[in-house]
Amino acid sequence: MSDPLAAAVGLPTAPTPSRPATGFWRRAPRHRSFVLGGALVLLVLASALLSLVWTPWSPYEIDIASKLRPPSAAHWLGTDSFGRDIVSLLLAGARSTIMVGIIAVSIGLSFGVCLGLIASAKRGWTEEIIMRFSDFTFAFPAVLSAIMLAAVVGPGMVTSIVAIGIFQIPTLTRLTRGSANAIWAREFVLAARAAGKGKFRITIEHVLPNILSILIVQVTIQFALAILAEAALSYLGLGTQPPQPSWGRMLNDAQTLLFQSPMLAVYPGAAIAIAVLGLNLLGDGLRDLLDPRLARER
Repeated sequence: MSDPLAAAVGLPTAPTPSRPATGFWRRAPRHRSFVLGGALVLLVLASALLSLVWTPWSPYEIDIASKLRPPSAAHWLGTDSFGRDIVSLLLAGARSTIMVGIIAVSIGLSFGVCLGLIASAKRGWTEEIIMRFSDFTFAFPAVLSAIMLAAVVGPGMVTSIVAIGIFQIPTLTRLTRGSANAIWAREFVLAARAAGKGKFRITIEHVLPNILSILIVQVTIQFALAILAEAALSYLGLGTQPPQPSWGRMLNDAQTLLFQSPMLAVYPGAAIAIAVLGLNLLGDGLRDLLDPRLARER
C-alpha cells in the first residue's frame, strides 16, 4: 500500500500487491508444476482428513490370523505382519505425518521469521547475536536433537516435533534476514523512514509483505524436509510410537520382511515420495508464479 506522506513529497512508495495477486490466479491453472504439485498435496491432505472420520478397518486392530494377506476385496492392499489393514495404516499415517510437519514448520516459521526480521531491523550486535545463535542451532540436525531429547524425556511424537521445529529455525532465520536486508535498501523503505515511520512499523507494513512470497515458497520446501525427518525419526524409533500409525513406523516394521513381503515397504515409501514430490513441485510452481521477474517473462 502506498504512503500518502511519501507520495506528497515526491518520494517512491511501496509497490501495490494487488496486481501480482490477480496475475497469480490467472496464470496458476496453466502452470504444470503448480497444478501437479497442488493435486498431489491435496491428495495427501485429503487422505489425512479422511482418516479422521473413516478408514476401511481400524488401524489399531491386530488380527494375527489375517497377517500378510495379499490384496483382496476386504483388504485392498493386503495386511501387515500384525494383520492390520495397509490402506487404513496409510491413511492414519498421513494424519500423523502431516500433523508433525505442520506443527514443526509452524514452530520454525514463528521463531525463524521473528528472529530474522529483528536481526535485519536492528543490525549491529543484535544481528550478530541472532546469527551466531542460528549457526549454533544449525549444528544440531533433527536426528541428533531427537536423540538428545529422547534421552531426557523419551521418544515420541512430541520429541520429533520439537527436534524438527528446532532444526527449521536457523534456515528460516537466515532466509528472512537476507531477504529483509534487500528490502531495507529499497527506495520505498527509505521513503518510509524519511516520512518518520519507526523500524517496527516499516517491518510490518513494508518489509514483511514484500518477503512473504519468498517465505511461502520456502515453507513448502521445509514441509517436505519435515516429512522426511519425521519418517526417519519414526523409522529409528525416536518419533511416533506404536500403536499410532506412521509411514516411518511402517517402514521399520517392514524391514524384516523385505524378502517375504516387499510391498509392505513399497507402500509407505511411495506415500512419502508422493508427499515430498508434491510439495517440491508446488514450491517450484509458487516460486515461478510469485516471482515478478519470472511472471513478466511468461
